Amino acid sequence: MTTPAKPPKVVVGWREWIALPGLGIPAIKAKIDTGARSSSLHAFDVESFERDGAAWVRFVVHPWQRDGNTTVPAEAPVLEFRHIRSSSGHITHRPVIQTEVELDDRRWPIELTLAARDEMGFRMLLGREAIRRRFLVDPGRSYMVSQPPANSPTKKHRKRKKRPQ
Repeated sequence: MTTPAKPPKVVVGWREWIALPGLGIPAIKAKIDTGARSSSLHAFDVESFERDGAAWVRFVVHPWQRDGNTTVPAEAPVLEFRHIRSSSGHITHRPVIQTEVELDDRRWPIELTLAARDEMGFRMLLGREAIRRRFLVDPGRSYMVSQPPANSPTKKHRKRKKRPQ
């Protein structure tokens, strides 16, 4: 008896549009970062509080790059607080939450650290723990399985009129 063949893994680009439905974020551009173990979301006004004896966190997200006006407030239970070392070697103490991510019509739970990513190019990093055994990453391609939503600033920028020559 032979075992059934596993379906081929979907190939994603080094950046993709994902959703975080549990946080009320229908679309955010994410860097698919195999060099980062954990996933991270740009959050600000992060405030810890207690609800029914459990640690929670409330925070605000700017889901669009280069847009400081659009905000999404969110709350989530805290799994733990972790010391995270950045690529520059700086260590920060960050809350870790669990939420669902959606990419290519698939949904699964991920752990997500909340961090001030103002200086970073992406509001979201999807780390290798989140994509392990789900996807292969083509580092030379972008948006292999996703497109920007119609209301995204990215979509608006693409509709610019050409300048007269």
